[in-house]
Amino acid sequence: MTSNKTENMLLCYPLRPNSCPKLHRLTVVKVAMYVLMMLMILTTVFGNLLIIISISHFKQLQSPTHLIVCSLAATCDCLLGSLVMPYSMVRSVEGCWYLGDVVCKIHSSLDMTFSISSILHLSLISVDRYWAICDPLRYKMRVTNNTVAVFITFTWLFSFVYSFSVVFSGVNNVGLEELILQISCFGGCVLFFNKEWGIICALFVFLIPGTIMSSLYMSIFNVVKKHAKVLSEKVSVAPTVGGNCQTSSQRERKAAKTLAIVMGVFYLCWLPFFTATAIDPFLNFVTPGNVFDALVWFGYFNSTCNPLIYGFFYPRFQKAFKILISTYICGVSETHTLTFE
Repeated sequence: MTSNKTENMLLCYPLRPNSCPKLHRLTVVKVAMYVLMMLMILTTVFGNLLIIISISHFKQLQSPTHLIVCSLAATCDCLLGSLVMPYSMVRSVEGCWYLGDVVCKIHSSLDMTFSISSILHLSLISVDRYWAICDPLRYKMRVTNNTVAVFITFTWLFSFVYSFSVVFSGVNNVGLEELILQISCFGGCVLFFNKEWGIICALFVFLIPGTIMSSLYMSIFNVVKKHAKVLSEKVSVAPTVGGNCQTSSQRERKAAKTLAIVMGVFYLCWLPFFTATAIDPFLNFVTPGNVFDALVWFGYFNSTCNPLIYGFFYPRFQKAFKILISTYICGVSETHTLTFE
């Protein structure tokens, strides 16, 4: 009797047959996981809300570039933090899914939609920055708010249609029916990818956008280096204009540093997950569930880092954040106009 009670306590649904086992964790570990994940969720939601409010509040930030950033913050990272991550948190800590199969599919579809859209938005930003820095004369003619809105809409439609069609059609499970039947249980919510769709997902969702971002940012970095070299030569030839040239040179170097940080965080967060997604089906799914779950949260961490990168490394957002926080949170009177050097 005692052993049966203990066994029931470790099940997600003790009174249901074929229930998934509940993860047995120490209370201290559970609390630590909940605290850490809640901090991630709150930072993701409120950090991206701060970006949305900044762009909406200050006209100086309402440019085509910042329209992409606003879409990234509002409809990708913020929605991911509010609609997906809380439920993933409970599933990760408890090891159980309490909302049924239909909601599980919707959750998995939304997870894919927001994550893919976030990655594609980062790619759009890299294309925008490439045109702005490498071809500035034609940038204003090519890139308008209407043009950006079209690309953002396409990005969202692709992410939504791709994610929901894959999950609800079950095409990612073809050939895995026996494996899923063996390990399926009541209270589980796991998304599998077969060999074909594991490669397709990694290729079209991560590798191609990541390659585009890397190549464009390398081109930008080379242009920035050339600009910095020209500016430093101007300083040595004409010391009277040295102050302005040095300031511009510092901006160029800081921009290059920020681009390196954006790419570094992107690859750090997403490379492990998509590598496992592509390779694991060929290794007969040997990756432990806890490890794969941790890789998912590494991917989520990219959405947490995005507002931090803008807040710490972009002077315009630094000033906007400072004005908003000091005025509306601390109650200190500040000017509502952004001024840039």
